[in-house]
Amino acid sequence: MHLVVRWLLAPFVRFLYRPVVHGAERVPRFGPVIIAANHRAAVDTAVIALTAGRPVSFLGKAEYFTGTGLRGRAFASFLSALGYVPVDRANAKAGLAALEAARGVLDDGGAFAIYPEGTRSLDGRLHRGHTGVATLALSTGAPVVPVALIGTERVQPVGARFPRLRRVTVHFGEPLDFSRYEGLEGSGMIRRAVTDEIMDAIAGLSHQEYVDTYHERPAA
Repeated sequence: MHLVVRWLLAPFVRFLYRPVVHGAERVPRFGPVIIAANHRAAVDTAVIALTAGRPVSFLGKAEYFTGTGLRGRAFASFLSALGYVPVDRANAKAGLAALEAARGVLDDGGAFAIYPEGTRSLDGRLHRGHTGVATLALSTGAPVVPVALIGTERVQPVGARFPRLRRVTVHFGEPLDFSRYEGLEGSGMIRRAVTDEIMDAIAGLSHQEYVDTYHERPAA
């Protein structure tokens, strides 16, 4: 499945959608790196995976990996090939489990992508980031590459079942190094400062209006 995704599906999708990519060379090819992006549509994960230039891991609902039968196993294998890491979000300690899963990827020298806003922006604005991204950066020492996804909301608008043929633009920013805060990951003030710096970098790339309030998750 990994080979199918990498050598067949990925080139076909890139040919079909022809994304405009700026700064992909800024993503380190080796070693741990956190990719922090704005979040506009469900296809954002696929866009990052197809343009980052290296395998990228994401968090995925654990129930996606528990399907039975041939179809369920094939779907779980497909998600694994895309880089999804299963996390039980129904667990009371889901947030800690998510951070531990991300740390595992980074400790192994992998790339991990995160949406600091926590959910898709439904109003087109960039909202205040949650500090989980700072916790990861400070506790692992991994650099953070800010990313702006532009136009993905036109590919799959809210409520659309299937992606549409629309061109998207991806801006990868300069890696952010937070080694100056080594040993200070326990400080809430430092975590907030690091998160705000990351969000400011994303805003500079996306040109979205920034709102200093958290975006509420849509009702289930």
